[in-house]
Amino acid sequence: MIDFDPDRLRTMGLTPALANHAAALAAAASDGEAYELMRLTVLHRETVQVHDGRGERPARVLPRLVRRLLDDDTMLAVGDWVFVATDAHGDRWVHERITPLTQLVRRDADGRRHTVVSNVDVALLVMGLDDDFNPRRMERFLALVQGSGVLPVVVLSKADVVDARTHFDRVHQLRGRLPAGVDLISVDARDPDAAARLAPYAQAGQTLVLMGSSGAGKSTLTNTLIGAAIQDTGAVRASDGRGQHTTTSRSLHRLADGACVIDTPGLRALRPDADERAVAATFGDVEALALRCRFRDCRHADEPGCAVRAGIGDDRLRNYHKLLREARRDTMSALERQRELAMWKARGRAGTARMKMKRGEA
Repeated sequence: MIDFDPDRLRTMGLTPALANHAAALAAAASDGEAYELMRLTVLHRETVQVHDGRGERPARVLPRLVRRLLDDDTMLAVGDWVFVATDAHGDRWVHERITPLTQLVRRDADGRRHTVVSNVDVALLVMGLDDDFNPRRMERFLALVQGSGVLPVVVLSKADVVDARTHFDRVHQLRGRLPAGVDLISVDARDPDAAARLAPYAQAGQTLVLMGSSGAGKSTLTNTLIGAAIQDTGAVRASDGRGQHTTTSRSLHRLADGACVIDTPGLRALRPDADERAVAATFGDVEALALRCRFRDCRHADEPGCAVRAGIGDDRLRNYHKLLREARRDTMSALERQRELAMWKARGRAGTARMKMKRGEA
């Protein structure tokens, strides 16, 4: 049995599709527990915070649910909808997770998958126009979102700290590297006008997530959207313009108009869980020009008549190749990765031997 009020939970981002999923899962349960449907708003090491549409409550996760999710190569994330039951001592326990409709997932240095957030509709990809400006990093964020069912929107913050010429040049440069159809908005994150400009993406029942590097202005923009100083903010370092990880955990907040926003810690090193199709969608201009290359199997490296190398800047093309290599590596088995590593080591040794021969060394 499950207890939930769809109208009340709609302000927490509950959609009809998720409500139907929850009702079907509850009907299949036969343990006799009285469940409440809640949304996970904060994830701590030992506990979580869940929201029932009236307020946040602390809860713990049943070990059997943790084990089952680990077996499925996933884990709870902020934005998940869960079944919560209260025991005889008044303690709340998370018993079940509703299968997310959308997820954003990254990989760590070892290739393991980590869910960033669940059940979001719009990803606001925030990048500062100051020293934080880095088109290659933005392409990585776009690759993470492409194909997930989440709408990416690029938000250039700190429009107030750069001069008009720098502002124009950087907006123009980035727009030329964005996939077709991706909106780009430039804002001063502290200005209430920023919330008005982002209002079309924050309709009632929608969930937004803010993603970007430390110091990009995500928490400042979160406070502007909420209309109150909920999230701590901090200044960037004067030496390199980088943030100092003021936000240390993901957290979900309700907005006045019935939408939700998730603030996230900064990610300086991002490896998206993207396949080759997602990379191709991020670099649509590369894929279009590839049709005009002289050779069908052109690798866009050093082949003659390569239309991609002629039409795409070196910086963007290097980033394309790097993301494509990462995507292919993630689909390899352990044995295939070992073989590839052995191949590159052999090529390295052969190159070293050739250089020695040219220098006349033994």
